[in-house]
Amino acid sequence: MNIISPLAYIEEGAQIGENVKIGPFCCIYSDTVIGDGTILENSVTVFPGARIGKNVHIFPGACIATVPQDLKFKGEYTTVEIGDGTQLHECVTVHRGTASKLVTKIGKNCMIMAYCHVAHDCNVGDNVIMSNSVQMAGEVVVDPFAVVGGGSLIHQFTHIGSYCMIQGGSGLVKDIPPYAMVGRAPAKWMGINTVGLRRHGFTTAQIINIQDIYRLVYASGYNTTHACEHIEAEIPQSPERDYILNFIRNSDRGIIAGNL
Repeated sequence: MNIISPLAYIEEGAQIGENVKIGPFCCIYSDTVIGDGTILENSVTVFPGARIGKNVHIFPGACIATVPQDLKFKGEYTTVEIGDGTQLHECVTVHRGTASKLVTKIGKNCMIMAYCHVAHDCNVGDNVIMSNSVQMAGEVVVDPFAVVGGGSLIHQFTHIGSYCMIQGGSGLVKDIPPYAMVGRAPAKWMGINTVGLRRHGFTTAQIINIQDIYRLVYASGYNTTHACEHIEAEIPQSPERDYILNFIRNSDRGIIAGNL
């Protein structure tokens, strides 16, 4: 059974699932979908184009599927997708896509903390944590299980790899390779995220393998092209090795520099 405050405004054309709770002063417009078991606390605004999954928890002041802050946006039909089990805390803003990607995505089981902004056409993977006041520009990609510290600023088109730990207050203007621990503004390589990897079940052998790979990237004196060639020649094949190689080789912005 749904529990909907009489003080909420729900426009005709909104699709509300089962066992949904909607608090007072929420505004839910047409062309929206809210999945089963989702909770909207008071004063949440859900604009047209929102596709919210099951068991999502959205806290007061959040705005979902707002029109993008992008001058190339000409009113084209775009959407926002929020995965099952995700939490969007107080005053989070998630903007619709533009003609570039047509959709902004946040995956399953993410925790997006208070005052974060996810701009147009971003793609945030499953199980990502963004601490308070992370500001994400357009078309950023965040791979699963990354952790972004509070107050970090992320330049448009940046790619953040899985299992990264990004220090609060960092400025990200280059791509962050997988398994990295980074900090400062602009962000620098600070080592691998050993604690996070252990928490997620990586074995000692896997962690040592990742460390060996990044020694060739950051401590060998090779440029990234030569480092990738040496990694491929000297490090045995593994999912971790292949992910790092593909990430670096496909980086349009280039990866962050070492901690000099």
